[in-house]
Amino acid sequence: MAGTRSGLSSAKKIAALLSDAPDDEAREMIARYADDPRKQVQKAVASAAKRLEKAEAERDRVQGMYDLQRELGGEGIVLGVDEVGRGSIAGPLTVCAVALPYDPMILGINDSKQLAPAKREVLAAQIADVALAIGTCHIEPASIDAVGMAQALRMAMKGAIHDAGVEPDCVLIDGNPMHLHPKEKTLVKGDARIAAIAAASIVAKVTRDHIMVDYDDEYPEYHLAECKGYASADHIAAIKAHGLTPIHRFSFCGNFLETPALF
Repeated sequence: MAGTRSGLSSAKKIAALLSDAPDDEAREMIARYADDPRKQVQKAVASAAKRLEKAEAERDRVQGMYDLQRELGGEGIVLGVDEVGRGSIAGPLTVCAVALPYDPMILGINDSKQLAPAKREVLAAQIADVALAIGTCHIEPASIDAVGMAQALRMAMKGAIHDAGVEPDCVLIDGNPMHLHPKEKTLVKGDARIAAIAAASIVAKVTRDHIMVDYDDEYPEYHLAECKGYASADHIAAIKAHGLTPIHRFSFCGNFLETPALF
């Protein structure tokens, strides 16, 4: 009986080690215990193998984003450019431009919309640590109302590229041609396909979200920390109840007012 208890304890220990082992150690343990007959060990081996397979697929996905960046942008300084807040009804339009080196590779980068808020925060910090350059530009609601979104987006992208403070060998922009820079290239859904554009989308999203959380302290009735300025049901209800604030885009909000606004 003592031997049986010892064996169960050993199996439990092996399972615990497999669950926490770094990838290289996990591979060695999977090979070592592949033929172990104990069910607990086999379950742990299968779980570890699945974890490694998922991690390898993620590395391949991100490597593909860096490979496409190199294919389109070359080996020099490649600025990825992306925006956030285009469809918001309050707060700024924010554009970031980020130049990433090819090494180290940042695992987990993706279109910011595909990432949980906590993950975006972690990745934004990693991007800030390794980026060759980061530029940011905000276009405030009054300017968006004055010039329209298309012109505001051009202004913001130009501003972010300038703010990066580098002379890029290539500027890769998410979306359609903008004709902003002589070395510009564009790619639809580039924020999910090119590392530097994904990085720009993450930094832009995190930066703007922080602004909207700060605005929530100033305008608590509008639920800005939750909706980030987008047209949520609570936000629309607040506009109908309290009207517009200086951070609202008046030209976007007429349909939400009981009495049409005069712009």
